[in-house]
Amino acid sequence: MRQPDFIVEIFLQPGEFYWGSSDTRIKTLLGSCVALTVWHPRLLVGGMSHSLLPTRGKETSTDELSARYLDEAFELFLKEIRKIPANPADFQVKLFGGGDMFRHITKSGLNIGEKNIQMAHKLIAQHGFQLVAEHVGGSGHRNIIFDLWSGDVWLRHAPI
Repeated sequence: MRQPDFIVEIFLQPGEFYWGSSDTRIKTLLGSCVALTVWHPRLLVGGMSHSLLPTRGKETSTDELSARYLDEAFELFLKEIRKIPANPADFQVKLFGGGDMFRHITKSGLNIGEKNIQMAHKLIAQHGFQLVAEHVGGSGHRNIIFDLWSGDVWLRHAPI
């Protein structure tokens, strides 16, 4: 698909979410956080989230959804999908990030990146999305660029 003449470029900071149309390019930088890209190949709409944690702690509950938390980022995607209306199964999801940024520190149990990846897989299946690609785990950071006119995601991984 051809790149539009005019492109809206969005850079997501940790905890942000963006939904747009075919004139949009979304970028982010990930460590242990995860990014989801959600794209509809016929309608050429979609978005990206940059989530820090799998879920919000009960002690910080609020009525406002935040993409800082993976489970709430899915709710933000579903709100946008319902507006179209469309079915989550018609969207292509790609998952990135969850890197171990502190490999040199000995810890017991799962690191936050692994917890984010596990929660993402659970929520993708639970909501009926198609996972078409992923680049997760390992170490280091990832630069992500998502073009909504084509659904292409460009990745640069810098392991540590």
